[in-house]
Amino acid sequence: MKAVFLDAATFPDELTLTPPDAVTDWQSFDKTSPEQRLERLQQADIALVNKVVLDAPLLAQLPDLKCIGVTATGTNNVDLEVCRVRGIAVFNATGYAVDAVGEHCIMMILALARNLKAYLRDADNKGWSQSPFFCNRIAPINTLSGKRLVIVGKGDLGTAVATRAQALGLSVTYAERPGAETVRPGYTAFETALSLADILSLHSPLTDQTRGMINQHTLSLMQPHALLINSGRGDLVVESDLLDALTRGVIGGAALDVASSEPPPPDHIIWQVAALPNVIVTPHVAWSSDGAMARLLRQLEEKLNRWARQEPGALDDSLTHDS
Repeated sequence: MKAVFLDAATFPDELTLTPPDAVTDWQSFDKTSPEQRLERLQQADIALVNKVVLDAPLLAQLPDLKCIGVTATGTNNVDLEVCRVRGIAVFNATGYAVDAVGEHCIMMILALARNLKAYLRDADNKGWSQSPFFCNRIAPINTLSGKRLVIVGKGDLGTAVATRAQALGLSVTYAERPGAETVRPGYTAFETALSLADILSLHSPLTDQTRGMINQHTLSLMQPHALLINSGRGDLVVESDLLDALTRGVIGGAALDVASSEPPPPDHIIWQVAALPNVIVTPHVAWSSDGAMARLLRQLEEKLNRWARQEPGALDDSLTHDS
């Protein structure tokens, strides 16, 4: 059996993925361009990818492919319908970054609320030395206790953020999916939830229904002081609309760990957003604590081994997403 890992360098060298015992031909590439995918996957039974795209035209040229392991939770880089029709098993990793993402989101919320960006810049400039007083309060500082956090995506990651936020005194509201005809118990209608949010945190998968759900219209529903946190997928947000909203004071600030194009080129709009004083951008690292990455790889190994051994129920573990 042949297995190919197309973008292994998304993990540090000391963290490796061990293929199932049934694999006799194991190939691992640091990175793979779109032009290299077909050649490298020829006669492969198993493909392992993080963000490399496995679309319908490519899959049509890979008749031997039987299993895809996605070393992430999001699977929008794989044509799942083609895989379903072809009988290709697809596994993703879930729950591995609960602590890492939960902590990262709380870090970004606190940093925005307390204007950390401004204070770090002032420290770099030794601004405190010029203060006439013992302190140097150069920007507003807000407390979180008593504020409302609205979460879109009540899965492992959204719940992890909620638990940590409640410990800080925030109340939590879960937003229903955008465009939903009915509102499930324990949820609030999407647009109503946005209007209530002091902080809005996005944790839903990228689908046709969620793509661009934060846009000019939905941003206009939010309160002027509201903060947007996106550690889900860049395309959940229309970045040009967000830039406009932040520039005009429609909302109070944003923290982004994802972008619509990754890595973003130097002229990407996210850098215009990042230049604003009320914005924090981190380079898609919320998931990537050492412990989280190790758990991810061990989980994928277990799922692939169960599939290779044809264990009953092995496919039951495939493709779990936040709701």
